[in-house]
Amino acid sequence: MFLAMIASQPPEPTLEQMDAFARHAMAQLPDLFRVHLADVVLRIEDFPDRDLCRDMALDSPFDLLGLYQGYSTARPSGVSGTLPDTIFLYRRPILEYWAHSGDSLEQVITHVLVHEIGHHFGLSDDDMHRIEASDGE
Repeated sequence: MFLAMIASQPPEPTLEQMDAFARHAMAQLPDLFRVHLADVVLRIEDFPDRDLCRDMALDSPFDLLGLYQGYSTARPSGVSGTLPDTIFLYRRPILEYWAHSGDSLEQVITHVLVHEIGHHFGLSDDDMHRIEASDGE
């Protein structure tokens, strides 16, 4: 019986499948936003790396679902020699969150992606939490 339950469970989405979900979510954004994301790199990784976990003082690599690295749309002019703005989505923490959220995987990925896109537009975590809280009113 137990083996039948395990066999009937769908496999976890791969990095490639998560990438496809995230790109689909990006494609659904209004043109006004998408035009500003053309040069932003989207990367899907299983976990944040050890250095990042240490630098952010994370208790666990499961504590971070996504990350924006870059200058946001307020990039100073004339900046050269820098890496491209990048949005990271972390597959394993997202799947763990999804398993307990009650939301669809697509909803979770979209939520994390939009949160990181908010950082690209210069919004802080506090700004986004206020926006999300007022969205329900």
